[in-house]
Amino acid sequence: MSLPPEWDDDERMNFLFSDFKENRDVNTTDWDSKMDFWTALIVKSCRDRGSVCVNLRELSRTFRRKERAPLGLGTVLQSMSRCGRIQRESEFAANVDCGWLSWGVGLLLVKPLKWTFSTLLGSSRVSVEESFVVIELVKEKAAELLRVYRSSEFSSCAIVSFQELCGLSSDVCADESTLCMVLLQLQRDKQVTVSLHEGEKIVKFCQPGQDRVSPVSDVDVGIYQLQRSETLLGERLDKLNQEADRSKEEARTLLQEGKKPQALRCLRGRKRVEKRADSLLAQLESIRGILDRIAQSQTDKMVVQAYQAGVAALRLSLKDVTVERAESLVDQIQELCDTQDEVNQTISGGVTAADEDMDELEEELKSLLDESKTPDYVSDLPAVPDNDLRPPGEPTVASLPAVHQKNLSISEEQLEEELSHLTLTESGFARSKATSPNRRLEPAQ
Repeated sequence: MSLPPEWDDDERMNFLFSDFKENRDVNTTDWDSKMDFWTALIVKSCRDRGSVCVNLRELSRTFRRKERAPLGLGTVLQSMSRCGRIQRESEFAANVDCGWLSWGVGLLLVKPLKWTFSTLLGSSRVSVEESFVVIELVKEKAAELLRVYRSSEFSSCAIVSFQELCGLSSDVCADESTLCMVLLQLQRDKQVTVSLHEGEKIVKFCQPGQDRVSPVSDVDVGIYQLQRSETLLGERLDKLNQEADRSKEEARTLLQEGKKPQALRCLRGRKRVEKRADSLLAQLESIRGILDRIAQSQTDKMVVQAYQAGVAALRLSLKDVTVERAESLVDQIQELCDTQDEVNQTISGGVTAADEDMDELEEELKSLLDESKTPDYVSDLPAVPDNDLRPPGEPTVASLPAVHQKNLSISEEQLEEELSHLTLTESGFARSKATSPNRRLEPAQ
């Protein structure tokens, strides 16, 4: 067992090895500190040793330091018992079905619970030989044993002999006493039940799919006997096959030595052994066939129970459901679907109209922007008429003679004459304008 670091601190250990004060209220901190230290160390020591039980004598020997033993271990055990962390072995066994006491190993004499509680609460001292069960450790062992069983070759067998279980739990329980405590805990958890059959202890485990183990029935005992017979016949058959092989080898050896009569006797003995082996093999096959049928019947029973549960659940789920109600619900659903389609169409049409209105608003907004760019004084001017503003009789551009496009060859004398003509025309136009400024000007001809 690994000891805590403060084990080498003399000052600290002198305090921890001292006895507890009679009144906890004198120094609550020191009292609780010492109690927590020893409680944790006791549980740790039991876990390291693989044990689920403790007594005062073993603890005093385990925690001895420099020829000294702790003085307050009895107080620690009493406190742990009051808190429910440990239980007297006799009380632990008495809380289980009394039928278990007939096969219990290592259990103390169980006295009435009234005496047990009175001694637990009224006595100020703990007997050095009285054994206590550490509850958290026995629960851990119980869970581990259950896991080992379900992962072993015996998981298909509801009933296992106590001797087979001892071999199976060798890595979990250090001895038979520990195994008994673990089985008692499993019994309290309704996971196993133990009984005696023809003087042999048998253990029945809770099977997968069950909340608690069922009592051992005649069917369980019959299956167990068939399984035991199968095991015994298999062992005998192996022995007969080994004996036949030895007889064959012996006959071969005698024949090599020239002892033919002795070799013949060995061969005759081998034939008899093989006949017995064939008979045992036929019996073994019969037993295996029965076990297979039993397993199949149990599977069929489980399937039938599942069917029954399914029918009951289906009947309960369809309790208020009828064909007329289902048809009515379907019609209502169809009506609601049609209504939803109409609503979707209406919503879609509204969205299109809104889009068109948005386009009109965009056009109007654009026109407003164009108007805002035009100066105010321009907007005050009168509109430009689009009709013909020419005076009556005024020739239009279309009525004017066409411009000659051909190349004209004019001499210098002709150009001077035309220039003088134009000069005279402009002078006459100017005099006419000065004489009557209000008269409409006529172009010179």
